[in-house]
Amino acid sequence: MEPSLIYCYDAYCGWCYGFSPVIKKIAAHYPQLPVQVLSGGMILPKEPVHIGATAGYIQEAYKTVEEYTGIQFGNDYLWHINHPELSDWYPNSEKPAIALCIFKTFYPNKQLEFASDLQHALHYEGRDLTDDEAYRHLLEKYGIDEKVFYSKLKSEEYKVQAHYEFSLVKQLQVTGFPCLLLQETDSRFHLLSRGYTDYETLRARLDAALKQVSTGNHS
Repeated sequence: MEPSLIYCYDAYCGWCYGFSPVIKKIAAHYPQLPVQVLSGGMILPKEPVHIGATAGYIQEAYKTVEEYTGIQFGNDYLWHINHPELSDWYPNSEKPAIALCIFKTFYPNKQLEFASDLQHALHYEGRDLTDDEAYRHLLEKYGIDEKVFYSKLKSEEYKVQAHYEFSLVKQLQVTGFPCLLLQETDSRFHLLSRGYTDYETLRARLDAALKQVSTGNHS
């Protein structure tokens, strides 16, 4: 099999949002490497948990992400973080993961772009990804039929698929996001990044891994 990249992310992960420009740049620089995006299921509470539970932590963490990555969080997102007592948000990773699974059936080659759009919708535009309406503007952007998308969003099939991705990410022993792997064979993977990594560092690691693959040197 040809080498490919596996990007394990979560729509709710702030560091993944910061990593979006880096992974998109990598994908553009290595067009020969297909990119598969897997949702990690970072927030899957048994009972809904209000944004107030994590708002205090995010109030500090988002500044660190901005400082390290140069990305900006939008005022409409930060309103919920800074006024949790007024927010109606109950974060849950399941629906954006289902949406990504559906999207892959339409545009498998644009899954990275769509994942990035989901993060922008949440972290910049302040859209609630647990709300079906949060996806409507992206259907217009990608020319996806609304009826088809929303019927799939409510179907069991794509929910099962999303949960399969969550378990796959666990099998890959991914413990934090973002995480990028180079897949060489069905059973051989090269870990390129665990957590945010800048472009130059990541490119150097990827070049080294590709060299190993091409020479068959796995020492």
